[in-house]
Amino acid sequence: MTVPARPFGTVLCAMVTPMREDGEIDFDAAARLARHLVDNGNDGLVLSGTTGEAPTTHAPEKAHLIAVVRDAVGPHVPLLTGAGSNDTAHATRMAEQGQEAGADGILALVPYYSKPQQRGIVAHLTAIHDACDLPLMLYDIPGRTGVALSDESFDALAALERVVATKDATGTVAHAAERIGRTGLAWYSGDDALTLDFLRAGAAGVVSVSSHVAGRQIAAMVAAFDAGNLAEAERLNAALLPIHDAMFTGPGAVNAKSAIHLLGVIDSRAMRLPLLPATDQEYERLAAALRAAGVL
Repeated sequence: MTVPARPFGTVLCAMVTPMREDGEIDFDAAARLARHLVDNGNDGLVLSGTTGEAPTTHAPEKAHLIAVVRDAVGPHVPLLTGAGSNDTAHATRMAEQGQEAGADGILALVPYYSKPQQRGIVAHLTAIHDACDLPLMLYDIPGRTGVALSDESFDALAALERVVATKDATGTVAHAAERIGRTGLAWYSGDDALTLDFLRAGAAGVVSVSSHVAGRQIAAMVAAFDAGNLAEAERLNAALLPIHDAMFTGPGAVNAKSAIHLLGVIDSRAMRLPLLPATDQEYERLAAALRAAGVL
């Protein structure tokens, strides 16, 4: 079986941003968490994405987070940082600051809420591309942005020199194989429960929330698939589905932070508004589900 090119690794954790009870970022916990994730199956990290509460963290915090995590995991773990805004000038500045802080790539989000024309989306993402010298992973998540990338937009963006990958969180695998073949981009599942389906379509890996607690299992599933051991990949995928269900019953960022707190890696479940920490009932329900799935 031919293994697809993986410019940013195979299992990339969409890392939460640990915070103290006063709402300030806990950078010591972020370094500890990053090391834990890399030691447990993740070969890349995505900082300041949706799961990292990027809409409510600020430019100096994002830059410092990159520097702290880079120091924690060393130079060989790919680090992507998000450039997500419906203000193109803001998004391009995020890309510039990400490069300045030492990121290896940019997760370039389709602009949300405004629902621009496809040519506006292409112009926005092209501006992010042109603002820095880093490779880009496009982020297509219409459930949050309100609009999906079209085939024509993918073609235009794939022609840019440093657009190398896509995080596909459309929830639809059907178009992936054709788009992978046509654009040559490395495709990453943006939906944990669909990762094996995306691999079958030719994807390179996953940007994962569940890998906060199941990175080794997800990496093992991908390795089994690469080796052509489809029965083992199916077995591992079936074992992972209850974990995915638990992690996505409610906001993924809240559950991921609760899960990593349950493991004792971070000291607080604090979030920034408008997100709130899990209630005690939600926390215990998550703990029970993860225990039943064998990851606690």
